[in-house]
Amino acid sequence: MDVNRSASSEVPVDETRLHPAAWPLANLIAGCEQRFQRRSGPGGQHRNKVETGVFLRHLATGVEAQACERRSQADNLAVAVRRLRLKLAVECRAAWSGPSPLWRARCKSGRVVVSDQHEDFPALLATALDALAANDWQLRDAAEKLGCTASQLVKLLKREPPALSLLNHQREAHGEHRLT
Repeated sequence: MDVNRSASSEVPVDETRLHPAAWPLANLIAGCEQRFQRRSGPGGQHRNKVETGVFLRHLATGVEAQACERRSQADNLAVAVRRLRLKLAVECRAAWSGPSPLWRARCKSGRVVVSDQHEDFPALLATALDALAANDWQLRDAAEKLGCTASQLVKLLKREPPALSLLNHQREAHGEHRLT
């Protein structure tokens, strides 16, 4: 992820139609409060003299993420943005009106093709969770509307344990068994 791209290189986006986890980087950063702090730990004297720790708070939702394990501020910013996108995907529900163009591009023959390390993963996770929420957390109904199998949907959620935990919480609330 290139966190140093200028805002002018971003395509204008209607944020009301996209889940915050899918916002272009410049839009996401612009919607966040950022703090930088010195943190102790590995890295020697450089770490104790430079503000390498990054703290982000998404203003619209209050979701927070941080990273301070890397030696450079730029590396920590990239990690914090990734964590923020994942937390937004799990914690925030957006209105769902069908699979996103990104989802349709990544769902081939009923299979969701994406690595959990790819920058598209948080947006796809958000789409899956929004579809589940819109379909009263019923796996088969959401999977059918997403154009994938229920097992593919579960496999996607298992890659991010808080997402699977959210699904299991909703399933228990509906009197259904937990998925492992």
